[in-house]
Amino acid sequence: MINVAIIGTGNISRMHIGAYRAFPDRCKITHLVDIFPEKAEQKKQENNLDAAVYSSHKEILADPAIDLVSICTPPYCHAEIAVDFLAAGKNVIVEKPMAASLEECDAMIAAAQKSGKVFSVIAQNRFRDPIMNLKTVLDSGKIGRVVHAQVDSYWWRGHCYYDLWWRGLWEKEGGGCTLNHAVHHIDMLGWMLGMPSKVSAMISNASHDNAEVEDISVAVMQYDKGTLAQVTSSVIHHGEEQQIIFQGEKARISAPWKVYASQSKSNGFPEEDKAFEKELNEYYETLPHMAHIGHQGQIDNVLTAIETGGDILIDGESGRLTIELITAIYKAGTEQRAVDLPIKKDDPFYTVVGILENVPHFFEKTASVDDLGGAITVGSDYKK
Repeated sequence: MINVAIIGTGNISRMHIGAYRAFPDRCKITHLVDIFPEKAEQKKQENNLDAAVYSSHKEILADPAIDLVSICTPPYCHAEIAVDFLAAGKNVIVEKPMAASLEECDAMIAAAQKSGKVFSVIAQNRFRDPIMNLKTVLDSGKIGRVVHAQVDSYWWRGHCYYDLWWRGLWEKEGGGCTLNHAVHHIDMLGWMLGMPSKVSAMISNASHDNAEVEDISVAVMQYDKGTLAQVTSSVIHHGEEQQIIFQGEKARISAPWKVYASQSKSNGFPEEDKAFEKELNEYYETLPHMAHIGHQGQIDNVLTAIETGGDILIDGESGRLTIELITAIYKAGTEQRAVDLPIKKDDPFYTVVGILENVPHFFEKTASVDDLGGAITVGSDYKK
């Protein structure tokens, strides 16, 4: 039995609690920690958990009963908490985004390597059939080389969203929609297409005058052989339509799944290649379905790695790649120029201090409440 501590009992913790409770024969939630312990107590009662409540993660670092820790706190303290628990010999899962800077990512990765423990960064949408199977089709080479990618990370959040005490502040949230919403889709892009060589971007705040951070960014990423990717990160898009599209040499594929293939007429104009579309659709239909999806799928993956000594799908290096792409967007948008990758350790944007000294404050935060309550949404299921 794997004993689990959950650090931070805000909205996202319910996804972790629900996922762990799906495996009652494999794990048990034994500790809940929150700087507002009454919130932890409420989660305990709501979920009928036999768990002890604490107000600081430091109180339980030395507890030998804990095997695995889920970090569900605001981004600014992910690194400190993860490093502390890894140094204490605990396996760790940290919510997205992994950290607020590449320097923090590197400290977390070093702590994981030194401890030899499992360290995973949440990117739960990889554990969905449309995303996993899109990756499989790409890797098959059937559509040829990718020549263009389009990431539409469209979300919508009301003005009061940024009234929560830690949101809307570069120091606490680490950034706006690019870091905290589009992180899901930028993770997919990095996983499927890898690291670009250059990033250009613009960042702005169009609708939330109670936040320092951006509520929209538009980036273009340049890859080898002329391939481009365009990434729009937003919390101002009604309908929250989210998709990732790859244009290959032979066909277009996407999540949600859609196929279109063109072939050339003698004059260079296109005509639909229905036979190849049929081939791709038939191949896609043969791909397996996942036994567990979303957070449940990722936590199953981590539990299995702890139980068997096997590998995890999303490790610290995967999480770091996503943060590097996001950091490049912020750097390019701030400096209003194209940015070369990788970002070096002497770059101001490598550290939290350097980021805070350079990024724009679009507005100043005007409200601060301890809790907004209510249900949350965590994005598309990519089925339609």
